[in-house]
Amino acid sequence: MALKRVVVTGLGALTPLGKTVDEYWQGLAAGVSGCDFIKQFDVTKFKTRFACEVKDFDPTTYIDRKEARKMDRYCQFALIASDEAVKDAGISKENVNPDRVGVIFASGIGGLITFQEEVINFASGDGTPRFNPFFIPKMILDIAAGQISMRHGFRGPNFAVVSACASSTNAIIDAFDNIRLNKADIIITGGSEAVISAAGVGGFNAMKALSERNDDPKTASRPFDKDRDGFVMGEGAGVLVLESLEHALARGAKIYCEIAGGGASADAYHITAPHPDGLGAKNVMTVTLADAGMKPEEIDYINVHGTSTPLGDIAESKAILSVFGEHAYHLNISSTKSMTGHCLGAAGALEALACIMAVTKDVIPPTINHFTDDPELDPKLDFTFNKAQHKTVNAALSNTFGFGGHNASVIIKKYKP
Repeated sequence: MALKRVVVTGLGALTPLGKTVDEYWQGLAAGVSGCDFIKQFDVTKFKTRFACEVKDFDPTTYIDRKEARKMDRYCQFALIASDEAVKDAGISKENVNPDRVGVIFASGIGGLITFQEEVINFASGDGTPRFNPFFIPKMILDIAAGQISMRHGFRGPNFAVVSACASSTNAIIDAFDNIRLNKADIIITGGSEAVISAAGVGGFNAMKALSERNDDPKTASRPFDKDRDGFVMGEGAGVLVLESLEHALARGAKIYCEIAGGGASADAYHITAPHPDGLGAKNVMTVTLADAGMKPEEIDYINVHGTSTPLGDIAESKAILSVFGEHAYHLNISSTKSMTGHCLGAAGALEALACIMAVTKDVIPPTINHFTDDPELDPKLDFTFNKAQHKTVNAALSNTFGFGGHNASVIIKKYKP
């Protein structure tokens, strides 16, 4: 059967740079760092004392207080960002069939803050098992998809996706596939993460994965800089409304762009380190281009995984050179994690959103915090250092890679009737 074309008709975001899509994009385009010292818990004894937190967050501004108490912070983020996306898409009971509207949502870790709180409370007691009755539904990472569907009455495909830091890109791909195979008209998709906690920071510190640049947090996330020393934790949520072109046109929806293709691969190499030659990254970009029926020369911008780790940035740049050849020197590359930090399971959705804005605005968001060239990186690659560039962007590729060797990529292109 003929595959349906899939377009994006709504966007939502809750990020370290702002609590709406407009605020998020303004921060990205201006090259603003969302990093600061952590305020959610006492970090005095931690090796890393900073992160990219969502600032001044009060869930009761958006969600009824009683209902908000039943949700982990990551789920609150998901619900708020999805509200913005659904409203932006103009979805109503009058113009959609709720049985054909689904939710495919992601998180890399889920309710870690809730889990930590409940375990601490139990361990500090007398051994009597006193747990919050909402402990399990607050913690599980599929509950965001369930909460979104219940809030809006969407009864189509509904499930969660988890592949570490590739999670929300995989969710977007699953949503894309469900629509192009005519299993749904609309899918609300994306990801959410909120693990800036003692367990989260302590765990990543123990792995030596985080930057420890406590003297200068705002410049700690330094993708592709010689002196990068690890990633910076972020949190937030990104949401996309994917819809069949046929359905979007029938209800008169505005169209941001088109999803051209998606792909996945595995490194099959190490639990946390990337393949040194970027083999998995090379494979995922290759299969994504094939899925989209596009040539490497048709990509204008790559929003890279670019976490600011010593090994990862080099492996990904090798993969780009391998896949794109000479064209690698004619496209723009940037890591928006330099501004948002690494939002883990939400990263793919937030970075896909950055690609959507790049395609619609013809602006490449920068890689900020570049001070020293890395001699191990090809100097002819354009990493869009420190300042946004205005350039026609017909198609953008978003890369996300996760612990366990999970790789996922998606291509976003300008919509043409």
